[in-house]
Amino acid sequence: MNQQGHMASYGQPQPGYQGYHQQQLAYDNQHMTGVPPPQYGPYNGPVQGYQQTAVPQGPLRPVPGSAPTSIPPSTTAQQPVYNQYGQGDVHNGPAVPEQMQRVPQSQQYMPGNTLHSGSQPMPYQQYAPSLSHAQQLPNQMAHMQITGVSSNSASPVSQGYGPPASRPPAATSLPPVGPAAYSAAPQNIPSSTPQDNSHPQHPFPGQPSPVSTFLSPPTSIGLTGVIHPPSVGMQRPPTMHGQPLPGQPPSGPYPPQPNHRSLGPQPGMPGPIPGAPTQGFQMHPAPNQGFVPQQNGSFAQMRAPQPNYAAPSTGAPNYSSQPPPQQKRLDPDSIPSPQLNELPTQKKTRHRIDPDAIPSPIQVIEDDKSNRGSEPFSTGVRGQVPPLVTTDFVVKDQGNASPRFVRCATYNIPCTSDMAKQCQVPLTTVIKPLATLPADEAHPFIVDHGETGPIRCNRCKAYMCPYMQFIEGGRRFQCAFCSCVTEVLPHYFQHLDHTGKRMDYYDRPELSLGSYEFLATVDYCKNNKFPNPPAFIFMIDVSYNALKSGLVHLLCEELKTLLDFLPREGNADESAIRVGFVTYNKVLHFYNVKSSLAQPQMMVVSDVADMFVPLLDGFLVNVNESRAVINSLLEQIPEMFGDTRETETVFGPVIQAGLEALKAAECAGKLFIFHSTLPLAEAPGKLKNRDDKKLINTDKEKTLFQPQTSFYNNLAKECVAQGCCVDLFLFPNQYVDVATLGLVTYQTGGSIYKYTYFQAQADGERFLNDLHRDVRKVIGFDAVMRVRTSTGIRATDFFGSFYMSNTTDVELAALDCDKTITVEFKHDDKLNEDSGAQIQCALLYTSCSGQRRLRIHNLSLNCCTQLADLYRNCETDTLINFFVKMAYRAVLNNSTKTVRESLINQSAQILACYRKNCASPSSAGQLILPECMKLLPVYLNCVLKSDILQPGADVSTDDRAYIRHLIASMDVSETNVFFYPRVLPVHKMDVDGDDFPVAVRCSEERLSKGGIYLLENGLNLFIWVGMSTQHDLIQSIFNVQSFGQIDSGMATLPQLDNPYSKKLRSMVDVIRAQRPRFMKLLIVKQEDKMEVLFKHFLMEDKSSNGGASYVDFLCHMHKEIRQLLS
Repeated sequence: MNQQGHMASYGQPQPGYQGYHQQQLAYDNQHMTGVPPPQYGPYNGPVQGYQQTAVPQGPLRPVPGSAPTSIPPSTTAQQPVYNQYGQGDVHNGPAVPEQMQRVPQSQQYMPGNTLHSGSQPMPYQQYAPSLSHAQQLPNQMAHMQITGVSSNSASPVSQGYGPPASRPPAATSLPPVGPAAYSAAPQNIPSSTPQDNSHPQHPFPGQPSPVSTFLSPPTSIGLTGVIHPPSVGMQRPPTMHGQPLPGQPPSGPYPPQPNHRSLGPQPGMPGPIPGAPTQGFQMHPAPNQGFVPQQNGSFAQMRAPQPNYAAPSTGAPNYSSQPPPQQKRLDPDSIPSPQLNELPTQKKTRHRIDPDAIPSPIQVIEDDKSNRGSEPFSTGVRGQVPPLVTTDFVVKDQGNASPRFVRCATYNIPCTSDMAKQCQVPLTTVIKPLATLPADEAHPFIVDHGETGPIRCNRCKAYMCPYMQFIEGGRRFQCAFCSCVTEVLPHYFQHLDHTGKRMDYYDRPELSLGSYEFLATVDYCKNNKFPNPPAFIFMIDVSYNALKSGLVHLLCEELKTLLDFLPREGNADESAIRVGFVTYNKVLHFYNVKSSLAQPQMMVVSDVADMFVPLLDGFLVNVNESRAVINSLLEQIPEMFGDTRETETVFGPVIQAGLEALKAAECAGKLFIFHSTLPLAEAPGKLKNRDDKKLINTDKEKTLFQPQTSFYNNLAKECVAQGCCVDLFLFPNQYVDVATLGLVTYQTGGSIYKYTYFQAQADGERFLNDLHRDVRKVIGFDAVMRVRTSTGIRATDFFGSFYMSNTTDVELAALDCDKTITVEFKHDDKLNEDSGAQIQCALLYTSCSGQRRLRIHNLSLNCCTQLADLYRNCETDTLINFFVKMAYRAVLNNSTKTVRESLINQSAQILACYRKNCASPSSAGQLILPECMKLLPVYLNCVLKSDILQPGADVSTDDRAYIRHLIASMDVSETNVFFYPRVLPVHKMDVDGDDFPVAVRCSEERLSKGGIYLLENGLNLFIWVGMSTQHDLIQSIFNVQSFGQIDSGMATLPQLDNPYSKKLRSMVDVIRAQRPRFMKLLIVKQEDKMEVLFKHFLMEDKSSNGGASYVDFLCHMHKEIRQLLS
């Protein structure tokens, strides 16, 4: 069990992570009150049971402007010791004194003791590990102080799903406290130049400095910490009067928390000898033990001298007489995320964990692109891990489904349920049955077996696939899923070659490919009747709000041309889909647009309590036959309702009307509903305004995600039975209860689009692009999906936008090319390493031409008896996709705090199991991560900080319900970029090449004020302009002379005839084409009020709603892992 997997090892934090609040600034830089406490208790000061450890021989942090000083160890006992996160630390360069104000803490500081008594052990064991095969981090991590990275950014004004809301400034502010700020040193700073003692001013508060500055106190062997004294005469900060998280007291020391077990005395962990200065951090204070050099990559406390390492003699700390290094100014972007073997071994003060020394998503993404992007990915080998979703690669189907259709969290699954429980890695698959393929990849072939239909196993009904074994000369085949032997029908018989393969193996897609389609026979149709072609019904809200915003006029104009682009089959001349039109406010208006009419006819149904369709003939029509009548109707609708004063609307009867129309026409179809307000009119499905921000972070918060009436749940069941899918376009100016209105959309496999404060001029482009794509995309109607597995595992849970009436069949009124279904598997027997595990996904659906089809995807996986093999074949992006869907469903029945803790706990168990069973023996002070999962902490932290699990004050209840709905059916590439946005340095783009510039990490530290950056996450698109950007570049892109003249209100980039403008506009177009939803462009100028919104998406930094920074969360995860191991 102790096999060596690929791994990376990371540094050991010290206990008591402090400084976990960040300053809240309004637009006028006033401090804001009422900031929620952070998610992790210990970051906010010591939890009961956590004893802070002071390092006696570190020099005092200098007061700004003073020379660095050092003090003998004997004097440290009189100094009040603050935590390692210094009072004034910012993550982005030097501080402005008046900005470095101490934020109120939620408890008093505990005085640190210089030395522990013998009965009080050091909180961490100290060993210097010997990792032979591990990928290890550099020596420099052993010399870093872990310090806080507090931010001057204000809390985000809104999530970005609607316009920002303003916030009032707070009434009080605290005086500046504490020494000047420091930030991590770049790797290439010389150590022999004289130091300039003048502390540079931050050029502007809260913004990235163009330099990474490093003030180093004198260093010596054994110096591993820096003590932070308080400024003379300063009072301790008052307790905080913000709203605490549930389960936490408003003030005073924090109680122990479930995930933060206090470290009591443990065997083999004696504390330092009382009264003697410790030499570094030592496990066993032997008389001759000094600072033992550590092996490459380890960042841990020390144990006894290792073989071949000399042990320095002890004695008083010998501070170096070398002058500290001079401050160097560097562009943050010029500091690459280094390869582990390239990092220098120079000595550094342990100031904080260097972000460049922990796993970088960008580095992993770029490495995968360079290693796996050039060769085609052939699917012929069982259990192959595909390239990352961020890598552009070509797939060759050779017997397993393309990763564009199916992706797994692990491609090597445990043979037994005991192993699965031990490792806690979920056995999950993300399936995208109708995924769009690139032009250079073959689409699934359609196989027609005539009236007999597809060949299937007699017992389990699995469809013919490459894993079936033909026996007895080809007359029978053995099922790969249930081992049952089935007779081969005479018309399907074929002889076998000398290897046991059928002679027609390569001629039949179902024998040689992982994905293909069968034409279904009438037995696969409802009522044993082939289906009619589907219909689209456009249902338009004509209340006052919809008219006033310009929506109705814009939509009617667009529909005239959009109807030419309805989905069609292959090379068909025209679409078989019929269309119908309804308008509504408090009543419904149906339109007869029969081709024989000169003018459309309107019929009004005012009895919304008992909905019916007043006409059959002439309601659903062929577009080309009735084009003149349809155009006439679309011209008249805005004029007919132009003077309306009706503000109330209905909603339930609208869906009922569409459903009844499809029933009458005996076809499946889709309703496109364009709706603007909460349905307050008297009618079935009437809702009330139940929005209540006070419920956030309480046990009742889950009710905000639940529908407020069962009416829509029952309506959804009826819609699924008929194959009536609902796509909902919302245009709210206030609360509309997305959690309830979206329920039918959610359960019928539809899509929701939301345009808060919609104005036709500003938001029309985004809406029309979304509408075009939604109408035109590939779609299957009246679908049922079933997942079959080989003996030993079975599908137990499903996540996505669908309805299930039993435990095996996923029912969808419609399924489009963007929707995924995530499936979790559990063991029900032992698996065999030799035969592996097989999965078959079968989707039965009606095509847009009315043809009944079966799409089949097959995947074979390896099975293992060694945990190391499992960890070597995992895919973190798929794992995160599963975790977020599981968590977002869990908020329906649990508090967000419980859901967060559950996620952290399961992830810690996954990593602790690897550490215990697969990593070579090493210090508990080291964080060792599997190579395939080294990004799990950073991605998990992004999920924990999301607006569903930890909302900021400005995120609306509707936005949270909307995002929750979107995530439910996202594929792996979409969740990847949504939770860790892509940040591209525009100023570094190659205007002559086709490639994008290499992305930078998602942190404010990575932004240079002389640069321009593009950030996208699939829903939002920003261009951030630094205030020191070259005027030539600004002129080339924005067509203005200077930074101050840039109009941050522009929604499109000017079309200029120069390489920079063309390249940037091309980049924006390519990025938009990659995502299923159109992203509206926002220009953000540095120090502009919109920058607060932009910073909300910098996921490696602390968030204003209390979410941890990446560095802090990595420390927290390490603590969780150690507690599990102990």
